[in-house]
Amino acid sequence: METNNPTKVTVQTVVQAPIEKVWSCWTGPEHITKWNQASEDWHAPRAENDLRAGGKFMTRMEAKDGSMGFDFAGVYDEVKPHEWISYTMADGRRVEITFTDQGDETKVVETFDAESTHPVEFQQAGWQAIMDNFKKYTEQF
Repeated sequence: METNNPTKVTVQTVVQAPIEKVWSCWTGPEHITKWNQASEDWHAPRAENDLRAGGKFMTRMEAKDGSMGFDFAGVYDEVKPHEWISYTMADGRRVEITFTDQGDETKVVETFDAESTHPVEFQQAGWQAIMDNFKKYTEQF
């Protein structure tokens, strides 16, 4: 993928939970495996997360029927606890996530570089579905 001038895509949500809980659910591998899928026929059987600048992360994403799967992986560029995460995916695309403390709720905004294989709308829908799963999981946890 050409990353000279990538299309930026943004997804967001407001989670009815304090920033500490939202941060923990977003970054803890034991939580990531519970919410990181775009649809019910996929799951994330394992996750690893070294949450620091230069640290690596990996979430294994698989179709529940075993027909396909991939590792979603990258390296953290910057981490400011309870505020900001930026990382570079294995394919060179960049992602930035902001966490805004709003008292009893937390706004999460994620912006990513689109890839060139799938339509931007498809990518946005998939990432938003994952964000929606995160919101649901965190509010019920």
